[in-house]
Amino acid sequence: MTIAKSVVTGTVFRAPEKRFTQNNVAVYSLILNIGDREETLIRVLSTRTLLEPVLESISKGDKILVEGRLQTTNAKMEDGTERKIYEIDANSIERMGETSGYSQPQSSGEISKFAEEEFSEELIGEEEIPF
Repeated sequence: MTIAKSVVTGTVFRAPEKRFTQNNVAVYSLILNIGDREETLIRVLSTRTLLEPVLESISKGDKILVEGRLQTTNAKMEDGTERKIYEIDANSIERMGETSGYSQPQSSGEISKFAEEEFSEELIGEEEIPF
């Protein structure tokens, strides 16, 4: 059952494993710990080929951010009891603490120079403001 769209952060508890379905579709699976003081584990699944490079670079202990659909599944344990398992079908996965290609200006002079160039002309004249 799909519950909702979810964005979670956590530490990789079990490194990603790559397995294949009967139709030869690659499925990555990893376990994410989203708890601070105690373990709260979520299974993260992905069949998206665009996520393969990041999934292959992730290892146990890495901090990641996952966005996707939160689902619940019931599983029967070896002792016969049923347990609810939470899974996220990942749409995107990002390693935390890495730069994403955005670079900040080197000095505050660059910021003010940008502001002067972009916003020096008034977009709306004083007479056009109704209040």
